[in-house]
Amino acid sequence: MKNLKLMSLIIGAGLIMGIGSVAKAEVGYIDYQRIIDSYPAAQQALKEIDAKGLELQQYMLEKEKQYKNLGTPLQKQNFESQTQNEFKSRQDALMKLQQDKQNQIQTQIQNAARAVMVAQKLDAVLSDQVVFVGGVDITEQVIQKLK
Repeated sequence: MKNLKLMSLIIGAGLIMGIGSVAKAEVGYIDYQRIIDSYPAAQQALKEIDAKGLELQQYMLEKEKQYKNLGTPLQKQNFESQTQNEFKSRQDALMKLQQDKQNQIQTQIQNAARAVMVAQKLDAVLSDQVVFVGGVDITEQVIQKLK
């Protein structure tokens, strides 16, 4: 019976200590947009995506000019079909590039934020948009880590 009381006391103390440590949780937050604006690799990725988007627009302008020079309705129909398939393929490639670059940049930012979190002994890092009051702004440290 004494062992049961002692065991209960130890478990209770452990729970109280666990609750106490949760109450001291430190949370960091970052301004994601500011990091993107300050991160050279992200800016380069945006330029690359914009350039591919402009190439796609230029492609369509050239195809419109070619379409106007076609004579018969059959030629126009075949040209439309071929152009539509090519456009879809190019558009899919642009979307894949955009997704790949976005994932790559996000992973790099997460890794930098994780490193700062560990260095500052934080329990979590959130977006500044979800933090209403409190927390530690680690945006600058993440930017420095990325550079």
